[in-house]
Amino acid sequence: MTRRHSWVGLLTAGGLLAACGLNLAAQVEDETPIPSDAPTATWFATAHLTLTLPSSSIPSPSPTLTSAPPPTLTSTPIATATLVPNYVKLRGMVVIERAVCHYGPGAPYLYKYGVVKGSNLEIIRRVIGHNYIEVQAIGGENPCWVRADYMQIRGEGSLENLEPVHGFDVRLPISPYYAPPSGIETRRDGMDVTVTWHLLILRAGDDSEQTPYIVEAWVCRGGQMVFDPVRAWQPSVVIVDEPGCNEPSRARLIAAEKHGYTRPVEIHWPPAEVEQLGGKEKVDEDGITNPQNLGSHRTI
Repeated sequence: MTRRHSWVGLLTAGGLLAACGLNLAAQVEDETPIPSDAPTATWFATAHLTLTLPSSSIPSPSPTLTSAPPPTLTSTPIATATLVPNYVKLRGMVVIERAVCHYGPGAPYLYKYGVVKGSNLEIIRRVIGHNYIEVQAIGGENPCWVRADYMQIRGEGSLENLEPVHGFDVRLPISPYYAPPSGIETRRDGMDVTVTWHLLILRAGDDSEQTPYIVEAWVCRGGQMVFDPVRAWQPSVVIVDEPGCNEPSRARLIAAEKHGYTRPVEIHWPPAEVEQLGGKEKVDEDGITNPQNLGSHRTI
C-alpha cells in the first residue's frame, strides 16, 4: 500500500513539473545552450523579459538646458528734479480813502469795483514790469488789479515772492460783438513810436464811458523792459521806446465797449535800432505789414 502511494506521488509531481516546464518554455526564451557535460541540477537560463508599464508611469524626458543669451543692458534716463518756485500769497490793507480796482493791470483798464481804506485783502499776483498787483477778498474768487502803493503789506512778505504774470497773459473780458480796430499804422521818430488806427464805431448804448482804446506796450525804458498800457481817447498814441534792451519791443491794441474788450491785435513794432525817416509802415488786422512810401533807414 505504501509503494503504490509513492508511485502516485511521483506521477503527480512529474505531471506538475511537466506543466511548469511547459509554462516556462512558453515564457522564457533560452539564449544560452546547455553544455552537454553540465549537471542537470546546476544549469542556468538567460532570459529576456519584456515589461510593459502604463504610460502614466513613464517619466518624462528631462528638459534640455540651453544657455540663454545675456540680457542687453540699456541705459535708463535718470529723471531730474525741476525746481518749482514757491510763490506765496500775501495780506495787505488799503491805505487810501478809495482805490479803483481794474479788470487789467493798469489805470486805463475798465473799472471793476472799488476798495476802501482799511480793507484787508489777499494779494495774489504781480504784473511784470509794472506797479500793479492782483487782489481779492480774503477767501474770495473775484480778483481785480490795483496799484501796489495803494496797499500796505502786512507781515514780512515781499511782492517779489508773488507769482509774476506778463501783462499779455492777463485774461480780460472779451466782447462777442465787435471785431478789433483796423487800419493800424506805425511810425518811429527816434525813440517815439506813433501808432494810429481807424475809429471803432459802436452801436448806441454800447459805449463804456471809460477809456475806449489801450495800446498794451512791452517796451524798453532805461535798459529794462517795462509793461506800459497806454490809454487813448482818439485813434492815435505816441509811445516812448528806447534802445538798449536785448529783448525786442512789441505791442498790441484793444478797444473797449461796455461788454468787454475786442480781441487783441498785434502791432507791427519798428525796432529801436532803426530810425525811419519820412516813412511809415501800415499793418492790417491780421498783422501783415504793407510798406507805404518807406524812406531811407539808418542805424543809430
